[in-house]
Amino acid sequence: MRVELQRIHKRFGPHHVLKGIDLTVDTGTIHGLVGENGAGKSTLMKILTGYLSRSGGRILLDGVETEFANPAVAARAGIGMLYQEPQDFPPLTVLDNFIVGRESQPGTGWKDPRRRLAQLADEVHFRLDPEAVLNKLTVGERQQLEFLRLLGREARLLILDEPTTGISETQKARLFQALRHIRDQGRTILLVSHKLEEVSALCDRVSILRHGQVMGEEDAPFHIPRLLELMFDAVPSTTPAYTPHTPGAELLCFRNVSSPGERTGLWDCDLSIACGEVIGLAGLAGSGQGLFLKLAAGLSHPSQGQIWFNGQQLQGMGYPQFKHLGGCYLPANRLEEGLISGFTVLDHFALATNSSRSRARQLAMDAIRQFNIRGQPESPVESLSGGNQQRLLLSLIPTDARMVLLENPTRGLDVGSARWVWDYLRHQYAAGGVVVFSSAELDEILSVADRILVFFNGHVVRNLPVNQADYHDVAAAMTGS
Repeated sequence: MRVELQRIHKRFGPHHVLKGIDLTVDTGTIHGLVGENGAGKSTLMKILTGYLSRSGGRILLDGVETEFANPAVAARAGIGMLYQEPQDFPPLTVLDNFIVGRESQPGTGWKDPRRRLAQLADEVHFRLDPEAVLNKLTVGERQQLEFLRLLGREARLLILDEPTTGISETQKARLFQALRHIRDQGRTILLVSHKLEEVSALCDRVSILRHGQVMGEEDAPFHIPRLLELMFDAVPSTTPAYTPHTPGAELLCFRNVSSPGERTGLWDCDLSIACGEVIGLAGLAGSGQGLFLKLAAGLSHPSQGQIWFNGQQLQGMGYPQFKHLGGCYLPANRLEEGLISGFTVLDHFALATNSSRSRARQLAMDAIRQFNIRGQPESPVESLSGGNQQRLLLSLIPTDARMVLLENPTRGLDVGSARWVWDYLRHQYAAGGVVVFSSAELDEILSVADRILVFFNGHVVRNLPVNQADYHDVAAAMTGS
């Protein structure tokens, strides 16, 4: 499928988000789309998939002008998208979600979709239990299912928005191999990503967006400094440099903690974390690090053992008590767990601070300015790009928090924004407290953590300072080697 976008505009009230986008994607190619947060990438893709209407311009598929009233019309035309946030039904099983939305076919039995799901999963080397309930899976596993749904619907144009989030390096290599195979079969792939190394390894051509405009296009092989030059106006400003602190008093303590949950549970966890530390949690998706964070936040409770935070035992306490003691937790799933769809930025500050509307408006405007959020106090949170939703979540952390727990804190952020986030977290919270985070990116953990906890099959198999950590040793420990 050849896609042509001609002079695409999009306005949200007075805000001109897309300013005459011209973009052509040739049949049987992998075309990259890059740009910093708020550049317009997600908005443009939502227009292409019928999720949003355009304010002006034309869309041509194989030379024929097309109008998409909604995503169902786009899907029937052969367009499918893998969003950053899974578009699924958490109470249903993997198989139910694979089937849902498919047009019924006479004579199709129950075993056919099960067999088709297994075939597609084998093709890309994913391992998903068809009877597993989605709300028990990780975000990465749910993204894998979304990808299989696109393949099952025979989409001729696949739009992938940050598709490698939450999957292992081995799975990523297999996914890339599958994408090249699909491209060679004549399908077209649009890859939206902040990871320029992945774009360079996979794409045939790349378009660079900045402030709602196409700043340039490049053919492979790509020159990364040139792409960065086109992506950014200038180097993002940062907070003052952080001076490392000697770890102080113990703030969080796990004493022989075990708990079922997620894919592997967490077993015999015995460790402590002191003030002044930034702790990185490494492991393949579902290896126990997510459950560790939920136990530390009082969102789950251990079946045995004790958890102490800020001098108080957490048993019997919930998240409100954890917050009262000075804790804060930011989940990976932004719109389902972190933010409230339908509420504005202003609404979130009013709820978080129990402030008047006028005071909440001032707080929202201050956060928009400090965190460079591309939006307004009245913007519904679902209208923000994924990266700007992440910035909003970070801005809602109380400034006096003693311990901040984060799942994939820089998910969906470009390189410059991620650097700013870590400067901010260290300067604001690590000096007098603790930052504990998980990440699907081992490079990120090794570059920002003071200490690394490596999880495998529900156990902490490594607990070591970052200056004693070797990339290949940590990666091997994550896989049980």
